[in-house]
Amino acid sequence: MSEDRTAGPAADHGQDPIHVLIVDDHAVVRTGIRSLLEVFDDIVVDGDAANGREALAVLNTFATRGRLPDIAIVDMRMPGMDGVATIEQISARYPSVAVLVLTSYTDGQSVRSAIAAGCRGYLLKDASPDELVSAIHRIRGGEMPIDPAVTDVLARPLQSEHRAIDLLTAREREVAVLLAAGMSNQDIATRLVISERTARTHVGNILAKLNVSSRTQAALVAAQAGLTSGD
Repeated sequence: MSEDRTAGPAADHGQDPIHVLIVDDHAVVRTGIRSLLEVFDDIVVDGDAANGREALAVLNTFATRGRLPDIAIVDMRMPGMDGVATIEQISARYPSVAVLVLTSYTDGQSVRSAIAAGCRGYLLKDASPDELVSAIHRIRGGEMPIDPAVTDVLARPLQSEHRAIDLLTAREREVAVLLAAGMSNQDIATRLVISERTARTHVGNILAKLNVSSRTQAALVAAQAGLTSGD
């Protein structure tokens, strides 16, 4: 049976295809995701793994060949090495590989732990095919897609984070809102009509004031403190 292959909804045809690794302990899930993504000309599934340790072994093989995948789609609950440990190891060993969580868990601990570990996106398994493909392209573009169903979890304010947020200037708070929305420096610059260099400087100041080491962690703190685009 043949299928028409299509380009992704946010694809840039001038770019190379996005290479993906699928990590999930359920074979039917891996097969389903592969079948979905293989429909798109601008997404290539490099392989799959049944758990975190297997994923690291697969990535090591790719690294020796000089070509790592761009994105690893990782489940949160897997035997042997769970999603958080897998994200931490991938982020530490292969920082060029962005991790997109695809899971059924919306509890605060799972979401915050995954983001703190370094994931670049968090989707639920009931997301539509279009949402998954869009998330893959958004990560390629420097954004951090978060499933709307977990937004409320991230938006719950924590007192300690409010104190840190209070250190930000009015402009830095505007930038923090856009960080929490998953925007890249270029997107922030465009939205606020400033240069990308200025946006990058604001992000650096935010990281220092919030005492975090990455824009992903800053986005988490901003979201937890209630800085959202709907405020």
